[in-house]
Amino acid sequence: MPMTRKLAFCMIALLAALGLRAEQGMWMPQQIPALAPQLQALGFKGNPKAFADLTGQPMGAVVSLGGCTASFLSPDGLIVTNHHCVTGALQYNSTPERNLLRDGFLAKTRDEELSAGPGQHVYITTSFTEVTRAITGNIDPKAADRQRSEIIDRRMKERVAACEKEGMRCNVASFFEGLQYFEIAQLDIRDVRLVYAPAEGIGVFGGETDNWRWPRHTGDWSYYRAYVNKQGRPAAYAKENIPYKPKHWLQVSAEGTKPGELVFVVGYPGRTQRYQTYAEVRETTEWSFPRSVRLAQEQLAVIDKLLAGNKDLGIKVANRIQSLNNNMTNQKGMLEGLVKGGALAEKAAQEKALAAWITADPARQKKFGDVLPALQAMQTEGEKTRERNAVMGNLSAASSFLNAVQTLYRLSVQRPKPDLDREAGYQERDWPRIRENQERLQRTMDATVDREFLRWAMGLAAALPAGQRIEPLDRVAGLKAGMAGPEAGRAIDAFLNKLYAGTRIGDRDFRMGLLEKSTADLIAVNDSFIAFAAALEPLAESIREAGKDRAGASSRLRPRYMEAMLAKAGGLVAPDANSTLRVTYGQVIGVDAKDGLFYKPQTGLKGILEKQTGEGDFNAPQNQIEVIRKFLAGARKSPYTDPALHDVPVNFLSTVDTTGGNSGSPTLNGKGELVGLLFDGTYESVASNFLFDNVKTRSIHVDSRYMLWNMSEVDNAVNLLKEMGVVR
Repeated sequence: MPMTRKLAFCMIALLAALGLRAEQGMWMPQQIPALAPQLQALGFKGNPKAFADLTGQPMGAVVSLGGCTASFLSPDGLIVTNHHCVTGALQYNSTPERNLLRDGFLAKTRDEELSAGPGQHVYITTSFTEVTRAITGNIDPKAADRQRSEIIDRRMKERVAACEKEGMRCNVASFFEGLQYFEIAQLDIRDVRLVYAPAEGIGVFGGETDNWRWPRHTGDWSYYRAYVNKQGRPAAYAKENIPYKPKHWLQVSAEGTKPGELVFVVGYPGRTQRYQTYAEVRETTEWSFPRSVRLAQEQLAVIDKLLAGNKDLGIKVANRIQSLNNNMTNQKGMLEGLVKGGALAEKAAQEKALAAWITADPARQKKFGDVLPALQAMQTEGEKTRERNAVMGNLSAASSFLNAVQTLYRLSVQRPKPDLDREAGYQERDWPRIRENQERLQRTMDATVDREFLRWAMGLAAALPAGQRIEPLDRVAGLKAGMAGPEAGRAIDAFLNKLYAGTRIGDRDFRMGLLEKSTADLIAVNDSFIAFAAALEPLAESIREAGKDRAGASSRLRPRYMEAMLAKAGGLVAPDANSTLRVTYGQVIGVDAKDGLFYKPQTGLKGILEKQTGEGDFNAPQNQIEVIRKFLAGARKSPYTDPALHDVPVNFLSTVDTTGGNSGSPTLNGKGELVGLLFDGTYESVASNFLFDNVKTRSIHVDSRYMLWNMSEVDNAVNLLKEMGVVR
């Protein structure tokens, strides 16, 4: 091969390799301008400073739903997010006779829009202010861990109290393991209404079979609308409220994106653990995730048993099924990446290199030398009671009856205190949310379901070893270490018979009537679940108190640990995700997933027909199937056809760096137009939450053209297309 051809071939190979790299970093908005050279190299011609302006375009159009991300699409408060992010609203409004979870929903007029239910909020970030000195400055270095924790906690509460004005919700968030703190102010919209969700066979097409997998063909979008009172201020749901008028909204692209193009994702990613120590990641790998996967499988088996006896319970447990399946598959993928993929070994090598870097310099040894050993000691201490503490959490999570009563009981204990002395989550600012949650709970509460799950969780408690028993539970239920399974089962059943026979917690009016009662008055009600919660509370409180000691020690050690890591790394580094507004960027590119298997970057309508079985996870509505067949036969043209794909694109892959919480995040092109919605990642790359894989990491998006095509050709959502200005 001539030298010039060799050189050209090498250059092409190099560019291809560079293009296939995923882009690490869930960047804080103010960091984006410093990334201008990287963005320009990828073809970005806009102004990176736009991403640092939270109240400008496009950032001002992106909102949080408190667990998912969404964005405004019209000047009348229309919001788009993922279908799986509105499952709660669909469930809240469903009955066996009118199952919106299965059939979907479309409001043709504003009057037909349905309340998403109490507790559904829209948060619009308006300011982001560093307050590190105000939170951690001038703390006596000799302060005990507990004292340090209390000082930081109180300072954060004081900042929040000063920040929260009418209609605002504020919080102080830690970045870089407590090295920095930022105060975040958000407009809190409390009247949120369901506007449109496609049928389950579109919005959840592929179900658990395709979850975290590629190729995908899921129509994961739905629409809300934000409402305010007539004065334009946030207010609780009221029929007379009017649509919120955002200052900014996104234009939906009818052209979408194509392979090789630069895309941005703006959203509120939940949590990543890239700066955890090796010991922490090892515990996750060897204990936390295997345990979590096993317990999810057990709970799904409980649900299968329940549904076999009563299919109508399906609506009650829909959210639980979705959450269990999603988390289980995600954690299985993380385990494979951590162990088989070598991420755990790489984490060990990184920490060894950090320790060597610290030791190599006397000044660094003096400043950081005690940090890694002290963090290891904390980890070892926490592992001593992890089984007991985890099962305590399982008891509360399993039973909505118990969880509701524990909340009411803690509220009664905290209420008499001065507000700054109350525990976070139980201050006066939190009371309306506690009420909302108790109200919303009624739609999913069921004594039969609750009893089966509590019985399952009590089985975990019965199996605890002698050193980690939940002693108050043993006393009230007659359990003890080493008790044989059948004997423990009989004791649990006898206890549960009395527990559910002696409670009225499932009655909405009774439960809501307990919200303002004192602790003494709660006990005097003589309800069996209240007595149960009261018996568990001393142990629960001791666990929380121990957690405060650890938090104080962490606030002393982890910022120094992070400081050492940053100093060693050099350059610009993104902090771990923490549910605050972030920006990530990448390209629409496929990936060599494994030996002999390449994932193309796009899927189309043809793939829906190929997967369609008419049942289970692959049961697209018949009207959609008929329209797809006509389109593919050439009998029905579409302006949303991709000329290179010769099909309407359904989903696409990109190299952006995302995690849970990014669900519903708008995917933007270089002009700031919405070309898709982020909704998932690939199974091969989910371990990037712990150690980023810059070769295999891919995120999955639903293409804006599939959304527009389906709204136009299948669901006849013409009113919404007109509102968004995309009717063609």
